[in-house]
This record gives sequence, C-alpha cells and structure tokens, in this order.
Amino acid sequence: MKIHNFSAGPAILPREVIEQAAAGILDADGSGLSMLELSHRGKTVMAVFEEAEALLREIAGITDDFAVLFLSGGASTQFYQVPMNLLNEGETAAYLDTGVWAAKAIKEAKAFGQVAVVASSKADGYKYIPKQYDVPGDAVYLHYTSNNTIYGTQHHALPVGDRPLVCDMSSDFLSRPIDWSRHDVVYAGAQKNLGPAGVTIVVIRRSVLGRVSRHLPSMLDYRLHDSNDSMYNTPPVYAVYVSMLTLRWIKAQGGLTAIEKHNMDKAALLYKAIDESSLFVGVTAESDRSLMNVTFIASDPDIEKPFLDFVKHRGIDGIKGHRSVGGFRASIYNAMPFEGVEALVAAIKDFR
Repeated sequence: MKIHNFSAGPAILPREVIEQAAAGILDADGSGLSMLELSHRGKTVMAVFEEAEALLREIAGITDDFAVLFLSGGASTQFYQVPMNLLNEGETAAYLDTGVWAAKAIKEAKAFGQVAVVASSKADGYKYIPKQYDVPGDAVYLHYTSNNTIYGTQHHALPVGDRPLVCDMSSDFLSRPIDWSRHDVVYAGAQKNLGPAGVTIVVIRRSVLGRVSRHLPSMLDYRLHDSNDSMYNTPPVYAVYVSMLTLRWIKAQGGLTAIEKHNMDKAALLYKAIDESSLFVGVTAESDRSLMNVTFIASDPDIEKPFLDFVKHRGIDGIKGHRSVGGFRASIYNAMPFEGVEALVAAIKDFR
C-alpha cells in the first residue's frame, strides 16, 4: 500500500531525491566512498556546497548582496543568533507574535535589546495574521514568521511599514517566489521543503554584518561563516547534499513560480473538501490560510479517533494535529504530489 506522508516535519521529500540520496550513501559521485564519510575539505564535498549555493541563488533570486550560509542548530538557534548579530543593547527590534515559534523568537531576543511586540493574535488562538499595527520608527528590524505550522496561518503579503525585515521562513521556504527588497535576513530549517533535518539556511544582507558592538563567539558570528564559505567547522555535509539534490528537483519542476502554482492547486482542493464537509471545520481565517499546513477540526470530537483510524487504513499518515491544539493538520509541502491530496480528499468524502 502506498503511504501518503502528511507529516509536518521532518517532511516528505521527492521520491527521486530519496533514491539519489540513498545511492550517494553507497557511492558519492563515483568516488567509491560514501557521502557520509567524505572529508568536507575534499573536492567532491566542496563541489556539492558550491552547486547548492549556486542553485539556491538561481532559484530564489538571491544576489551577491546577500551571504548564503549553511549552518547547524535549526531555526531555534537563529532565534538568538539574529538579535545577537543585529541588535545592540539599548536598541529596539519589533516582533510579530503569530504563534509558538514567533513567541520563542521574542523570548530569545529580549536577552540582547529592547523588544516591541507590535501585534499578536495569541488571544484568539493564533487563528489569523494581524494586519494593522504600528512599527517603531527606530526599530532595527521587524521579525515575522512567514508560515505557522501549528496553527495553519501564513503571510500572503509582506508585513506593514518600512522597517527591514527578518523572517523565519522555515516551513514555507522555497514554496513560492521571495521578495528580497525589504529583507535583511531570511532563515529556515531545511526539513520542510529543502532537505532533511540537520542544516539551517541563513540568507543575510552583507551590509548588516558586523553592526553590533558586542563580542560575538566565533561560532555565532555570521561574518566568520561567510568568510569561510560555511566551513569554519565541519558542516552537516549529508544534509547539504540532499538539499542540493532537492534544489535540482525544484529547478526541474520549473522553479518557484511553478512550485507555487502546484501548492496553490493542492491547497484549494483540500480546503474545498473541508469547507463542503459537514463533519470537519477549518480553524483559521480564510484570508490567512496556509498553503503548507492545512488545519481543521471535527465538528463532533467523538469522530476524531475513528477518522484517524479510517485514514490510516487508507495509507494516510501524519495528519494528527499538533499536541498543543489537537484536531488535524495535513502538511502539503512542495514534494507532496497532487495524488496525495486527492487521496485525503477522497477519504474525507468516504468517511462522511
């Protein structure tokens, strides 16, 4: 039976990428050695990093004004590494509170400067993205989380104001074209649309590097990683290798414009099925519905477990909602094929 993987992350990867990655474990680029054991200073791995960066710049439209870094530590490390590198003590950074991960970023930033939470949807269960708020004119940056995996909301337009933007784009990075004009930093854990857990992408405008006066530990100084091509220490080689393979796949699909249309079509099909069902209800504001994480609940809580059992026997895996909110969550990242969404839609209709 074919399994349809709707996990929120680590998430589905294209089948051909998995097969290529598996082959690379046995023999990396005809070297006779495994990608798991090659030196990061060797020619094969260096070529992987160079291609990964070149593809990422090409696909996402990243200019030389930005450094592209392949780091460790996940987005959670960036919650403090960003303000450590960008925010001096006494300066203010603005933050939007739209979910658990945004709240964690706010907590970490308070250790390095003043934090102005300009808007929050917490009181309403994070069911929408705030649209109207004032950003302090002296804010060094405005931080936002572009997609909220737990609650199923997503920014479909850039935040208001004219402040430089810092974005946690972990769960919708490379799912659609990116407007770099206002962004100083975009960071993302790879394990949604790009690759396996283990590598974190940081794209940072080079003009903001070194703007703080505080001492920075070497491993947390973006400048050091930039000047060493992400190889100041041993990087997550295999995770970058799989990410490179995924970038090849994205390019072959037609790039981010084609990927975005595919994601919009999948989401529209699934939301329509939920809206037309008498047994299930969407939980987020329609204007802010995520194209990546579709959240919904049962109109009768007693049918929640029977539905999970029903879809399990249909080969549908990973749709149980986050433990903090319950209900259901279907994550339909880039690699989720249309047939997977069709299978879930059929299950919703047949269960009724």
